[in-house]
Amino acid sequence: MMIDEDDSDPPPPRRPFFRRKRVLIPLALILAIVVGFLLLLTPDTDRDAMIAKYGGPNATFVAGPAGQRIHYRDQGNREGPAIILVHGSNASLHTWEPLVKRLGATYRIVTLDLPGHGLTGATPDTDYSAEGMMDAIDVVAAKLGLDHFILGGNSMGGWVSWRYALAQPARVDALLLIDASGMPLRPGEKRPESNVGFRVLEYPFGRWLATRITPRMLVEQSLRGSVEKQEIVDEAMIDRYWELLHFPGNREATVLRARMDREPAMAARVGEIKAPTLILFGDKDRLINPSAAKTFNERIAGSEVVMLPGIGHLPMEEAPDATAEAIADFLKRRLVPSPADPETR
Repeated sequence: MMIDEDDSDPPPPRRPFFRRKRVLIPLALILAIVVGFLLLLTPDTDRDAMIAKYGGPNATFVAGPAGQRIHYRDQGNREGPAIILVHGSNASLHTWEPLVKRLGATYRIVTLDLPGHGLTGATPDTDYSAEGMMDAIDVVAAKLGLDHFILGGNSMGGWVSWRYALAQPARVDALLLIDASGMPLRPGEKRPESNVGFRVLEYPFGRWLATRITPRMLVEQSLRGSVEKQEIVDEAMIDRYWELLHFPGNREATVLRARMDREPAMAARVGEIKAPTLILFGDKDRLINPSAAKTFNERIAGSEVVMLPGIGHLPMEEAPDATAEAIADFLKRRLVPSPADPETR
C-alpha cells in the first residue's frame, strides 16, 4: 500500500538546544564547580596585619644577601650558650616558645622563620632547598655575632640542622634532632600515614589547588593528624598555622618544597657528624616513623636517644617540660665549654 507523505504524522518538535538534559546537567555541574571554587578561594593575609598580630611591636627582621627578610627572635640569657632552633615545614618560630620559657634562664635562644614560612614569607631567590634554609641561619647568626652555637631542629628543621652540621661542623657545638626528617625507611617498613595536608601535596592538582584554596578546617585536620596530645590544638594555634600559611608567598613556597629534591643520598653522610647529638622523638609520631631515631643513633657515633611515650610529632609543644628537661640534661653532660670570645659572646 502506498502512503502519501502528506498523510504521515509530522515529527515531534525538537526541544531547544539548551533545554536538553545532556547539556544542562554538565553545565550545571561546571557552574557549581566554578561558584564553589570562587567561594573557597583563600586570598593571602595582609602582611602588616600579620606582623602586628604574630610579631608584635618589636618584631625583628634581618636582610640577607639574596634579598631575604628573615624574621627572628633573640631571647633568654644573653650570657649563656646560644641555641639556634629551626622549625619544621609549615610551622613558624612560635613552635619553640614553650622551650624558650623553660630554657631561657640558662641559654640564649635564637629562633627564626625559615624562608617561605611565618613572617619571613617568600624570598626573591625562591631558594627553599637545604642550602637556602642554611643561608637563613647564617644571616641571623651573622646579625647576632654568633660564630658557633648549639643547633636544633624539628622535622624539616631537623633535616636542615644535620645538613648544617655536615656543611659547617666547626660552628655546631651540639646538635638537637627533634623528630628530625631525612633518614631512609628501615627494612620492611612502610611510609608513615602522614597528615591530610602533606598528602594533598603529593599530587599535581593538589599542589595547584594548595596555592589558591586553604580551608581552615584542612589546617586543623593536618595539625590534629600531626600530634598525639589533641588538647594542645586550640583555636589560637589553628589560627596561627592557618593565617601564616597564607602569608604572602608561603603557599607558593610550600608547593616548591613539595617538588624539591630532598637529596636522600645525603643520609649516608650523617656518620660524619662529630658534634654531641641528642635524638629526641615522640613514640607516636605519624609523620616520621619513630624508628628513625634508631637509624640516626646507629649512624652518629656517640649520639643519645630519648623517646617520649605518648607523644607525637611536636614534642616541644606536646611535652615541653619533658623535652626541655631532656635537652638541659644532655647539654649539661655533653656540651664542652668554649673559651670566651669577646667579639661573639
